[in-house]
Amino acid sequence: MEKFAKDYADKFMAGLIARNPGEPEFHQAVREVVDSVAEYICDYPHLMDEKILERMTEPERVIMFRVPWMDDRGEIHINRGFRVQMNSAIGPYKGGIRFHSSVNLSIMKFLAFEQTYKNALTTLPMGGAKGGSDFSPRGKSDAEVMRFCQSFMTELQRHIGPDTDVPAGDIGVGGREVGYLFGQYKRLRDEFTGTLTGKGQSWGGSLLRPQATGYGLCYFTQEMLATKGETFEGKTVLVSGSGNVAQYAAEKAMKLGAKVVTLSDSDGFIYDKDGLDEEKLKYVFQLKNVKRGRIREYAEKYPSAVYYPGERPWKIACDIALPCATQNEIELADAENLIKGGCFCVAEGANMPSTPDAIAVFKKNRILYSPGKASNAGGVATSGLEMTQNSIRYKWTAEKVDAELHRIMSDIHRSCTEYGKCEDGYTDYVKGANLAGFIKVANAMVEQGLV
Repeated sequence: MEKFAKDYADKFMAGLIARNPGEPEFHQAVREVVDSVAEYICDYPHLMDEKILERMTEPERVIMFRVPWMDDRGEIHINRGFRVQMNSAIGPYKGGIRFHSSVNLSIMKFLAFEQTYKNALTTLPMGGAKGGSDFSPRGKSDAEVMRFCQSFMTELQRHIGPDTDVPAGDIGVGGREVGYLFGQYKRLRDEFTGTLTGKGQSWGGSLLRPQATGYGLCYFTQEMLATKGETFEGKTVLVSGSGNVAQYAAEKAMKLGAKVVTLSDSDGFIYDKDGLDEEKLKYVFQLKNVKRGRIREYAEKYPSAVYYPGERPWKIACDIALPCATQNEIELADAENLIKGGCFCVAEGANMPSTPDAIAVFKKNRILYSPGKASNAGGVATSGLEMTQNSIRYKWTAEKVDAELHRIMSDIHRSCTEYGKCEDGYTDYVKGANLAGFIKVANAMVEQGLV
C-alpha cells in the first residue's frame, strides 16, 4: 500500500506541475499535503474516484486585476491585484490580503491552498482564500497608501461580501490598510457589514485580533512542550520577523517565562544576548508600527544587541524557534544549525517558513515541529470570532476572545496528535494537520456533490 500511495502521489504531482508550470511555491505546498494524505486516499478509493484532490488543488475562482494609482508627485503607477478563492466547502472564503513586492500568482495560490486546511482545523465555518498585490507600503506616505487601497478595493469589492468572501490583513496590510480598504468598501457598497476582519476597535474589530496569531502560536507551542513535560519557563527563544505576529509571539513567550533574543526584518536580524524586556518590546512596537523603521535601529539604541545585515537568526543557539517572517526562511543549513544549537522545538508562526529539506531534518532528529497551518491558525480563528461578533452586532470581552482562542488552539493540537501519531510515539504534526484538515474538507465536498 505504501508503494501504491507513493506512486499515486508522484503521478498526481507530475500532472499538477505540468498543469501549473512556473509556480514553485504552489507545488511545494501541494506536495506537502499530498505526501500526508496519499495513503488515506488509497484506503478510501471513492475519494480518488471523486477526484477530490484534483478539485482541491484547482481554485474555484482566480481574480487578477489592474490597480492604477497616483503618488504624491502626480506620477501614475500600475500594480497587479489578486484574489484566489480556493475552496468554499465549509464556509465563505476567508484569508488575508498581502501587499509585498514578492506577490505573484504562485504565492497567492500556495497561501490560499494552505488557508483551506488551516481554516478547517479551527473548527469554524470558513473556506480558504488569499489575495494581495505586488505593491509595497514600505516608504509610501499615508496618502499614497490610501489611494492605492481605494483603487484596489474598487475592483475587489465586486467579489467579496460577509457571506461570500471575508478578507483580513497579512504582510504589509495592518490596521491602517484595513481601515482604508474597509472605508472604500463601505463607500461603494453602501453597507456596513463584517466584510473585512482586523478592523479598528471603534468600528467592529475584535479585541485581541492583532495579538491573536502570536498568542495562538505560543498557546500551540505550550501544548507541544507539554507532551514532553516542558514549558516556556527559562527557555531561550528565537523569533524571526518584527511585524504583528513576531511582536505578540515575543510578548506572550516572555510572559510565559522565556528569554526572547532575536527579531528580524527583510534587511537582517538583531541578537540581544540579554533578551528582550517590556521596555525593549515597547520600543519595537513604536519602531515598527508607528515609525515604520528598520530592526537595525534596535541595535543602535540597545548596546546589548548586535545587528547582522542580510542574515537570518537561525545560527544562534536556542531551545525554541518561532519563525514568524515569511515562506522558506528556514533552509537545510538553517535547520542543521538549529539542531546543532540545541533547538528541540520549532513552531511556525508564518506560512510555510521551512523548506521541505529543513522539515526532513526536523523529523529525522525527532524534534517537536509544527507547520504553520496548525500553529499560526490563531489569527484566522480570531478573525472568525470577529465575524461572529459582527453578525450578532455585539462585542465580546478580551477575556472571552482569549479563552476561545486558547480553546481553539488546544483543539487543533488535539487533532494533530490524533492523526499524526507514529508507531514509535513521535507526533508528526505535518501529517496530523494535513490529514485532519483534508478529511473535513473532503467529506464536505463529497456531500455537496460535483460542484
